Amino acid sequence: EVQLVESGGGLVQAGGSLRLSCATSGFTFDVYAIAWFRQAPGKEREGVACISNPGAITYYADSVKGRFTISTDNRMNMVYLQMNNLKPEDTGNYYCAADKGGTAFCSIVVVMPRGAVSYDTDHWGKGTLVTVSS
Repeated sequence: EVQLVESGGGLVQAGGSLRLSCATSGFTFDVYAIAWFRQAPGKEREGVACISNPGAITYYADSVKGRFTISTDNRMNMVYLQMNNLKPEDTGNYYCAADKGGTAFCSIVVVMPRGAVSYDTDHWGKGTLVTVSS
């Protein structure tokens, strides 16, 4: 059974940093690509970062490029999202998700407009809340 459990959310001031973690089980990173999504109140879900193997190819939304970094620890089956220079507009529920679609999945959910909404992602975590105060 595929499972994803997020942690690390919290309240942080603008300009601060957080590292989100996603503990995974039931699959391997060479088969599934992993993405971080977020959804703010009243807004659509958006893909913020994605990583796909082979090659650990990464994708980032324009709004987070240069500030967020997605990474994996294959030995520990963990996925991380390091978030620096946080802004109030980064506030939302952050979800870790896994899909067999590889680089196509990453391209659609992170790069394509509304791709994160239209794509039927295979597996989801329950989310962790990030609140950035101004």
